[in-house]
Amino acid sequence: MSGMKKRRVGDRGQVTIPKELREEFDIRGGDEVEIRKDAGKIIIEKPITREDLAAGYRARGDYLRELHDEMDGVSQEANEYLGDPPEWV
Repeated sequence: MSGMKKRRVGDRGQVTIPKELREEFDIRGGDEVEIRKDAGKIIIEKPITREDLAAGYRARGDYLRELHDEMDGVSQEANEYLGDPPEWV
């Protein structure tokens, strides 16, 4: 969505989130949102679900496993190129 869109606040304090933003952030009727203030602004955001958090942890674990495998390979290459470390190490 380009630019800002103005919305009128109803008598009960309700504001409609523009359709483009609801679609972009996958917010549907009945969903919960978090509302907070930050640096003089009102922030509305979709809360992180347990599923989102679990997916993030899985992705982090996958990344760390890939990094470990890559570093293990680099270490083996270095040993082959340089030979075994001296006994005093």
